[in-house]
Order: sequence, then structure tokens, then C-alpha cells
Amino acid sequence: MASYEVFSRIQPHEYLRRFLDQNIRPDGRTPTRFRKTLITTNTIATADASAMVRLGGTTIVCGIKAEVCEPHVERPDEGYLVPNVELSPMCSPRFRPGPPSEKAQVISEFIHQLFQKSDIFPLSALCIEPGKAAWVLYADIVCLNYDGNILDASLLALMSALQKLRLPRTTVSESMVVEADASSERVALPLSRFLVASTFCVFQQPTVILSDPNNAEELLTKETLTVVMDTQGRLCHVHKNGGISITVDTLKQCFERALERTNQVADLVATQQ
Repeated sequence: MASYEVFSRIQPHEYLRRFLDQNIRPDGRTPTRFRKTLITTNTIATADASAMVRLGGTTIVCGIKAEVCEPHVERPDEGYLVPNVELSPMCSPRFRPGPPSEKAQVISEFIHQLFQKSDIFPLSALCIEPGKAAWVLYADIVCLNYDGNILDASLLALMSALQKLRLPRTTVSESMVVEADASSERVALPLSRFLVASTFCVFQQPTVILSDPNNAEELLTKETLTVVMDTQGRLCHVHKNGGISITVDTLKQCFERALERTNQVADLVATQQ
């Protein structure tokens, strides 16, 4: 084992600090740089829509299955979107077998709340017949390899899959059977915006904002900030995790970097259409 590898294991904080003093990170990136991002759609033949996202060493696959359900009594003209993030021991030794980890549950709930409050598409578009039948979209977001910043990759995979989703035209017969019209063209979801998450972590002593933290950087920082924007550059949501206060200048830097990142992803998404 090389001496620098020994040093990085014994004193990981000091190891990273010495790199940041030179305005560089151990993986060769500057503090402001995001990792290379790749999007591949329609990767799962058995799903109604799917996408795979590679964000550096992090790989996420999202598969969407559409099923018919009975709508909620209080919302008879709306369907459901059910995101579920899975972080198994296969993707990283950080996670254990058994029930979903706390991190997976937090990200699943974050994405669920984001879709509830951001008007990405109306849930009424999933209604087949009010009070009788609606679509429920089960979005399984599975991490194949974990190297940090799972939230950004998960949201991007889900949005890319939703963009490719096509639902059949359906009706409810008098005998309460949902029938699909196989002769007509399938209908796309009316997505009004495409959301992009940009996550940053704050390294202390010296104070440096790291864009798109990898696994090692996440373990050495206690403060993260996620900025969600749509591809039109409109701010959608800001999520802060950790107890250390963030200055106004730091927030401004994060917003500027998030806007630049969103524009980059918008260009990448455009090539998938």
C-alpha cells in the first residue's frame, strides 16, 4: 500500500484539507466541478419506463411500473406516484441487509414531497375515471454502485424515466373492468417542468464548498445543501442538512453553481429526446 493511501486512511480529514489548500480535490476536480454525468433511457425492458444515471462512480437505475388502483376518497380524480429508493449492501458496505436504511427513507420522502409541492405534473393526469379507477406509478430507484450524492442521481433518473413514460388510453366498462385501447397511441405525461438537484457539502477548516460530493467527502463533512431548480432556471426547493450555519455569501455561491449545473443537465436531457 502506498504511503498516501495509508495517510488518507489514518488522517482522512487532514488528507483532504491538504488537497483543498491547493484548490484541488483528491479525485482531480476543483471544488466547483461536478462529476461527469451520463443518462441512458429505456434500460429495463420489463418496466413501463426506465432510466439509468451515472454520476461519477454513483450508478442509479429507475424503473416505473404503472398499475390500476382505486383513487382516494378525498381525491377521486387523482392517481399516485410512489417513489422508493433502495440502498442495498450490493452498492456499498455502508448499508446493511434488512429494512430500508434511514438514508433511503429520507431520500424517498424528500422526492415524494418534492413532487407533491412542485407542480411537476398534475396527479389528475393519472385519473382514468373519477372515483372508480386511476393509475399508480411505482418508481423503484435502485442504487447499483454508491459513491456519494445519491439524491441528485436519484431525482435525475426518476425525471428521465417519467419523461419517457407512455400510458395507454383506458376506459372503465359498465362491469367496472378497466379496458385499454390497444389501437390508439399511448399518452405521455404532461410534465410542466424538469427538476434538477444540485448538492453541495461544506468542508470546515478551511471553509470550502464542494460541489457534488463523493462518498469520502460526504463522510468528512457535516453540512450539506441541496438546491433544486427546473431547467428554466426557476428555484424550486432548498434543503439544508446539518447544524452549522451557512452565510448569505455561501448560499449565493451555491445558487450560482446550481444554475450552471442545471443548464448543463438541461443540455444533456435534450439529447435524450
